Amino acid sequence: MKITETIAAIASSAGHSGIGIIRISGEEAIEVADRIFKAYKKGKMLKDVESHTAHFGYIMDGEKVLDEVLVLVLKGPHSYTGEDTVEIDCHGGVLILKKVLELVIKNGARTAEPGEFTKRAFLNGKLDLSQAEAVMDLINSQNDFALNSSISQLRGNVSEAVRQIRSDILYHLAKIESALDDPEHISLDGYKGQITKMLDENTDKIKRLIDTFDNGRRMKEGIKTVILGKPNAGKSSLLNLMIGEERAIVTDIEGTTRDTLEETINLGELSLKIIDTAGIRFAEDKVEQIGIQKAKETAKDADLILFVMDGSKQIDENDKEILRLIQDRKAVILINKMDLQRVTLEEDVRKLSNRDIILFSAKQGYGVKLLEEKIREMFYSGEITYNNQVYITNVRHKESLDHAYESLLQVRKSVEDNMPEDFYSIDLMSAYSELGKILGESVEEDLVNEIFSKFCMGK
Repeated sequence: MKITETIAAIASSAGHSGIGIIRISGEEAIEVADRIFKAYKKGKMLKDVESHTAHFGYIMDGEKVLDEVLVLVLKGPHSYTGEDTVEIDCHGGVLILKKVLELVIKNGARTAEPGEFTKRAFLNGKLDLSQAEAVMDLINSQNDFALNSSISQLRGNVSEAVRQIRSDILYHLAKIESALDDPEHISLDGYKGQITKMLDENTDKIKRLIDTFDNGRRMKEGIKTVILGKPNAGKSSLLNLMIGEERAIVTDIEGTTRDTLEETINLGELSLKIIDTAGIRFAEDKVEQIGIQKAKETAKDADLILFVMDGSKQIDENDKEILRLIQDRKAVILINKMDLQRVTLEEDVRKLSNRDIILFSAKQGYGVKLLEEKIREMFYSGEITYNNQVYITNVRHKESLDHAYESLLQVRKSVEDNMPEDFYSIDLMSAYSELGKILGESVEEDLVNEIFSKFCMGK
């Protein structure tokens, strides 16, 4: 598809920095910039300068100087989009950026859609689709692991892993088709052993990629952590302690929290998407009942449950109900209020549950370090190190890998059932196409548009 329109947008956070950037890309990008740029060195035109050079001068609205700027000229195909690109470094005020962009639009460009610069990079072959998606993940990274994973994907580690598998599949597709077209010269004697070896190697590769998804998702989105407990057990105090501010209302009145309250916090290299919930107990109040039911529903999808018990009170039926809820789940029991006289002891809880137990005081901050260490141990086997392993963090990629894996298993079944070789081709092609969706080689235009519509403006 040939792209002819020249687009422009503010590519920086307007009004929040000393420098603001207007990005222009397209066939007439340099020509548009020349219409409004007056170089400090008289007579210099941007169309005559070398690529990847910077030029000092002024943005002119007729005879009026709008701003003193630095202009970068990046000629295609050696630019982010693969097209001629001009970036105007203005002063960072909201008004001046708005006026310069309006002037650029007035002189031949149109306003870029969200993600359109990266979309053009994809359409022009500068990035495949998985790398383009990594750009947005990089922008949205909330911890070191997510950042490193996004950079790795942007550099092509996911693409390379997928391309290697597709290359093996394509070889066998070509071999089968060639043998079927020219059986006199191309023999498939002993071929079942060859394709079985390929299937074993590549189903194993795909399965290992699929198995990284849970950790990859947690790296990207944070560990979904739900706080459960009876009213006034210290759930909201725990949330406030972990985020370091008074986010949730804390009072001596039971049932203060009626709805879920969500915050994302960083614990060193990992993130927790932590959710405070209504206290679980038998309640007659209609609104409180709704909050309690929502707490239980939220816990069903949790990666981790923190059960806050009131150590200053006896274990009751409400506690036992929560213990039943967290049975066979990743959970930590926090016996809270260790700053008060202890009534519930650790051994009392152990009789009812085999979950990990930490003695805790949300008021004094006692037990927080132990909790952080326990979470690391539960999800990342203790100390977290990033070792350049390929992680799948994108649901779309995971679904395509699942489908490709099933298709290759079907080929293996056909081999084991001694089916003719032409039966292999259908499922081999299905696996090849599914993996191609990750790279963007076999996706519908609507999906491409949907992916890039989620990008920020100017990227």
